[in-house]
Amino acid sequence: MALLLRTGLKGTSVLQLAQQVLDAFGGTAGLLHADPAELKRIKGLGPAKRAELSAVIELARRSLQQRLADRPAFDSPGAVRDYLRLHLGARDHEVFAVLFLDAQHRLLQFDEMFRGTLTQTSVYPREVVRRALALNAAAVILAHNHPSGVAEPSRADEFLTQSLKSALQLIDVRVLDHMVVGRGEVVSFAERGLL
Repeated sequence: MALLLRTGLKGTSVLQLAQQVLDAFGGTAGLLHADPAELKRIKGLGPAKRAELSAVIELARRSLQQRLADRPAFDSPGAVRDYLRLHLGARDHEVFAVLFLDAQHRLLQFDEMFRGTLTQTSVYPREVVRRALALNAAAVILAHNHPSGVAEPSRADEFLTQSLKSALQLIDVRVLDHMVVGRGEVVSFAERGLL
């Protein structure tokens, strides 16, 4: 971060400024979700530094997305976890997303399907089915975040997963996993035998 910023402020070294930026967004994961407008609130980040940070953040996002698109997603659960941490890990409200995959499990599309409050999101299986059909998806990975930071699945999460699995089976789309994203950890339903 200090290398990107290059200079500090009067009375604040570049290392201190770098730490202030990271602290303001809750670390690197939070910074990767930062909107360019949110960067304005940090004293010492002028238009040039904000533009540079925004460009680096976008490059990181695109790099992860390309890695998932270039090789089978489920052959590398770690890549899927990294991708989901990047996209969902630092959100302050609940988001339910779906990774739509082709027959070789390459990423077709990542959609944030539903947004909610701090503690819940309403998910409509028919919308997920409709999107899977539109994309001609062969499989999906379901994902949502817990803004509390605790990635432990709830009973409601388990019920939703089974509902979506049943609905998607009707159109011959496999649910490969449902991942719950916390602040530092991602829990896989498949690894826990919940699918």
